Amino acid sequence: MSQTTSEKHVSAHTRQRKKGLMIFAAALLVAGAGSAYWYMNFGTGSESTDDAYVNGNLVQITPEIIGTVTSITADDGDFVVQGQELVHFDNSDADIAFDNAEAGLAQAVRQVRALFNNADQARAVVAEQKIALRKAEADLARRKNMVKAGGLSQEELSHAQDMANSAEKALAVAEQQLKSQEALVRNTTVETHPLVKSAIGQLRQAYLAKQRTSLVAPVSGYVARRNVQVGQRVTPGAALMAVVPLDQVWIDANFKETQLKTMRIGQTATVVADLYGDKVEYHGKVESLGIGTGSAFSLLPAQNATGNWIKVVQRLPVRIQLDTKDLQAHPLRIGLSMMVDVDTSKTDGALLSQAAPAKPRYQTDVYARQMTGVESIVAQIIATNDTQSSKLYARK
Repeated sequence: MSQTTSEKHVSAHTRQRKKGLMIFAAALLVAGAGSAYWYMNFGTGSESTDDAYVNGNLVQITPEIIGTVTSITADDGDFVVQGQELVHFDNSDADIAFDNAEAGLAQAVRQVRALFNNADQARAVVAEQKIALRKAEADLARRKNMVKAGGLSQEELSHAQDMANSAEKALAVAEQQLKSQEALVRNTTVETHPLVKSAIGQLRQAYLAKQRTSLVAPVSGYVARRNVQVGQRVTPGAALMAVVPLDQVWIDANFKETQLKTMRIGQTATVVADLYGDKVEYHGKVESLGIGTGSAFSLLPAQNATGNWIKVVQRLPVRIQLDTKDLQAHPLRIGLSMMVDVDTSKTDGALLSQAAPAKPRYQTDVYARQMTGVESIVAQIIATNDTQSSKLYARK
C-alpha cells in the first residue's frame, strides 16, 4: 500500500515538472517571437541618438567705421526685421566729411567746365590766327607784284614778309596751346572727366560712411548677445550683437561612426525636442553627413601615435534640415537638446554631396541699399554747377 502511494507521488511530481518545462519553453518561444518582431520592425532600418542639439546662424552685427554709440534700438530677445536700425553712431564727423565731398565735387565740375571753355577759347584763337596768316600772305603777294611793277620799295616788301612770318609763328603757337588744352579734355565730358569722377568717388565714399553710422539688421530674427552700451567708442569689426533667424535653424546630431554605415543624404528623420516632449514631433531629412569628427577639428587634435592609446568610438555630426511648418508651429531655440531618429531603410542616397550649390544659401541686400539716393545727389550737383551742355571733344 505504501509502495503504491510513493509511486503516485513520483508520478505527480514528474507531471508537474513537465508542465513547468512546457510553460518555460512557451515563454521562451513568445519572448523570442516578440524579440524577432521588434528587431524586424524597430531594431533594423533606423538609427537614433540623443546627442543632438539645435544649431543656427548667428548673424554678427559689426561696424565698418569707427564711431561713438548714441542709441541702441533693440535688446536681447527682441524681434527685428531686415533693414531695421539696431545701433546708431554720432554722425557729426560723417556729416562734415559729406559736406566737404559735396563742395569738392562742385569745385571739380566748375574746374572741368573751365577746361572745356579754355579748349573752346584756344580753338577760337587758332581760327583767328589762321585768318591773320591768310591776310598776311595775301598782303605779301600783293606787295611782291607791286615791287615787280616798280610801285613799291624793297623795304616795304621785307616788312610784309616779316608780318607773314610772324603770323605763321603765332598760328603755330596757338595750335600748340590748343593741343595742350584739348589733351586735358579729349574724349571726355564733364561727367566722365577724371577730375569729376574722382570727386564723385569721394562723394560716394563720404555718403557711404554717413550711411554706415546706422547699423541695420541684415536679416529678420531675434537679437542675442548684446554687448554694446550707449557712449561706447567702437572700432570696425567689433561684435556688438547678433541676430538669430529662428526660422532657419537645423539639428546637428552626433552619431557614432558605427551608425553611419547605412545613413545617406536625403533620408527622412523624426526629431523630438526635450522642450516640448514626445507629443510634438518634427519632420526633417538628412542634409549632410559630417566630413570629420569633432576631435579631428578641435584646437588640439588627439595624438593617437603615442603609446597611451585607447580606442574610443568616434562621433560625426549629421545635419538634419527641419520642416519649416513644424518650426512655425513649435519654435526652437539655439542649443536645445533633441532626440533624432533617422530612417535608414532606403540607401539610394549619396554619402557626400556631389554638386556645388547653384545659388547662395544665405544672402542679404541691406548693404546694397546703402547707396540708394547718392546718384540723384551727384546729378543735382553737376547740373547746378555746369550751366553749359557737355560736348565730346575728340581730336579730329
